[in-house]
Amino acid sequence: MAATLHARSPCWAKDLVAAGPGGDIGQQFTVVFEREPEGGLHGFCPALKGCHSEGDTIEEAVENVRDAIEAYLESLAANGKPIPVENLLFKPVEVAV
Repeated sequence: MAATLHARSPCWAKDLVAAGPGGDIGQQFTVVFEREPEGGLHGFCPALKGCHSEGDTIEEAVENVRDAIEAYLESLAANGKPIPVENLLFKPVEVAV
């Protein structure tokens, strides 16, 4: 799936499918990518607290965060913990400036 970041967009969300423990195809996760001021992108998975990575390009950031998600899932499995179910709601909130 090709991905683009629009010049005026500060962030972008993408659903990733990560392999579960043992390499089988697992759950799909939403990842939010933000442009970094010094260049590149930072991606994080809201459903997996503390799971994030970065890359110089969107393709590299996607690959790196997919690796981070897979490592996170392996850690959960090794510790006998369940995989969190994604339950996200994105809603713009207007504030006075």
